[in-house]
Amino acid sequence: MLKNIDMDKLKHQLAEDGYAVIENVLDQGQLERIREVVATRMAHELANPLPLDNEKHEDDDEIRAYYKKHYTVSDAEAERMVARIHQYRRDNGGARWPMPIGKVSKNFLHLPTLFDNDQSQRVWNLLNKEPELIPLIEHPVVLPMVQHVMGEDCNLHDFQSTSIGPKTGGGAWHVDAPLGQIAEPLPEFPLTLQNVWMLDDFTADNGATRVMPGSHKLRKSPPWGSDPLEGEVTLTAPAGSVAIWLSNTWHRSGPNSTEGQRRAILCNYNVSWLRFFADFTSTLPKEVIPTLSERAKYLLGFGACAPLTR
Repeated sequence: MLKNIDMDKLKHQLAEDGYAVIENVLDQGQLERIREVVATRMAHELANPLPLDNEKHEDDDEIRAYYKKHYTVSDAEAERMVARIHQYRRDNGGARWPMPIGKVSKNFLHLPTLFDNDQSQRVWNLLNKEPELIPLIEHPVVLPMVQHVMGEDCNLHDFQSTSIGPKTGGGAWHVDAPLGQIAEPLPEFPLTLQNVWMLDDFTADNGATRVMPGSHKLRKSPPWGSDPLEGEVTLTAPAGSVAIWLSNTWHRSGPNSTEGQRRAILCNYNVSWLRFFADFTSTLPKEVIPTLSERAKYLLGFGACAPLTR
């Protein structure tokens, strides 16, 4: 199935257009198993949401307002985001950010697990919860594309699953963090590279990703909003395909006008000197670590952090 892939052509498209799509990378057996794993995990987290706490912090109202303004979240999810930040502080020695939440690096902020007013869902730290998916991060089609762009010294930035729910309006145009918080002109090179494993068919009607070809060369962020842009491309492909784009390519999730969900796994890589979005080394089950390849260990952050001085 994979013998006919023209890797040189794909690398050229990634450099020129800022994105590429590789169809039918997963075989039917692989696809069905991954879909089963993701669906089971999503159902579990939907049935067992993060519990709230009784803590009261002086900036709770500011946190609620931030999430209500920037994300399409319900009141209940906004409360869970407040609880998540309380937990984050407990995990970090009680440290508080020395700036308002709107100025905090996106790498330090949780995104909602439910959005589009609870119609859409994401699962964080998917690899730590479902280690059998780890082979995807060093897939022989995707990893060479990643290393071509970022060099061999790259790591895994994030690995999550998403479900874009039915009758939802799509996301806003953006470049991937931390680029959206960097002064323009943005760097000429990408800081991260996203690849999206399509667990359902991506169609023009069910929320397939929109991208702006060549936008990575503009060295600026897109205008805020979700309106269609002239020249945008819809990344349509059958389930089992993978889409890849540079962090500085303008993109957004499209509107889903169907009655079904559109599911995917988002796998993001970063240059090694950039702080990871997810800390895999502290949350991966200990018994899994000896089973990893040397490359997978490095991608997950083992051997890719500051040395201990004694």
